[in-house]
Amino acid sequence: MGVSHSPQSLDRCDAVARPSQVPRGLAWLFAIASGSSVANVYYAQPLLDTLARDFGITQAAVGGVVTATQIGCAVSLLFVVPLGDLMGRRRLMTVQAFALVIALATVGLVRSTPALLAGMLAVGLLGTAMTQGLIAYAASVAAPHERGHVVGMAQSGVFIGLLLARVFAGGVSDIGGWRGVYLCAAALMLTIALALLPCLPALAATPSAMSYPRLIASMLTLLRRDRALQVRGVLALLMFAALNIFWSALVLPLSAQPFGLSHTAIGAFGLVGVVGALAAARAGQWADRGHAQRTSAAALVTLLLAWWPLSLMQWSLGALVVGIVLLDLGAQALHVTSQSMILRDRPEAHSRLLGLYMLFYAIGSGLGAISATASYASAGWPGVCLLGASVSVLALLFWWMTSRAEAGAASREFGQHC
Repeated sequence: MGVSHSPQSLDRCDAVARPSQVPRGLAWLFAIASGSSVANVYYAQPLLDTLARDFGITQAAVGGVVTATQIGCAVSLLFVVPLGDLMGRRRLMTVQAFALVIALATVGLVRSTPALLAGMLAVGLLGTAMTQGLIAYAASVAAPHERGHVVGMAQSGVFIGLLLARVFAGGVSDIGGWRGVYLCAAALMLTIALALLPCLPALAATPSAMSYPRLIASMLTLLRRDRALQVRGVLALLMFAALNIFWSALVLPLSAQPFGLSHTAIGAFGLVGVVGALAAARAGQWADRGHAQRTSAAALVTLLLAWWPLSLMQWSLGALVVGIVLLDLGAQALHVTSQSMILRDRPEAHSRLLGLYMLFYAIGSGLGAISATASYASAGWPGVCLLGASVSVLALLFWWMTSRAEAGAASREFGQHC
């Protein structure tokens, strides 16, 4: 990698500032709460065919429901998540948690398409704010030598929550309809909020005379100066576009003939993805030990290779299972590694760094969702797989072109830090 300072030497530089370690139970709490929060943003994906029928939306346009949640994500990442660097994170998350409960209940009761889209936007905004606030919280309470591991656990919770969202949505919708999904989600989030908020550890206040407008404006400076954020942001855009191309389109062929699967059966494919997510859980530890670039390369190659078995779905559901494991393994490993890299320094700016990084993710997810349903409508499942593989190739090429410069920037940052 060309990094002259070992992770151990970096740990010694930071140990004075943050000597304590995060208890394992607290790390699990962050993971469970983060996964539960992000799941709300993805409940709609296995329900797109039902939503299209109930609201009279065409198959080509129904991906706009997912895109609405991603617009909410983008607004949150730009204007809500950065507040964690300005005000008390515990108080901020208390407000967000109860607002999210109200938004979920509202979606479960709407009767018109505009109201549905507005509700989805609110769910995307608040679910994202809660999720990223918890990850920033976890990064701030962790010591430098364990930050990648703690963030990796929280992010694994996010990824598993994302996948299990489809299982939950599919199973509940088969019993109580799509409205039941969102009403149950509201009750679940209320329960989690009441259990979580009293357990969050106190954080030392970060003195700041920065106003909210200056806080938002400072994000442009961070984006302009932080090379790791720039590179990892583009990789996140391409990776999440590829991921959403698959998951947004999957319900369409599986719910039609010759498969004719129920929402419960379709959602159960999310359980397969958990295997890949769990297998990638150690990526943060590898990044802590100085292997971030190697982990990134392996993850991107895995992401690309996944599209071959995925393309064979019409002939074998077993191939689909293999493809899902590879797709989610590659995506999760890359995501955890990238977040570990951008949160390596600047604890006072963790919320803004996460907001900027995840803004790329939101853009990629939204583009992936709307392009997937449009591609399926025009070219079927082969068109979806070709699109996903093309995006994955772009991600691998971009990493290859920027990896040397990124490694050099990391080396200089380590030297400045110590």
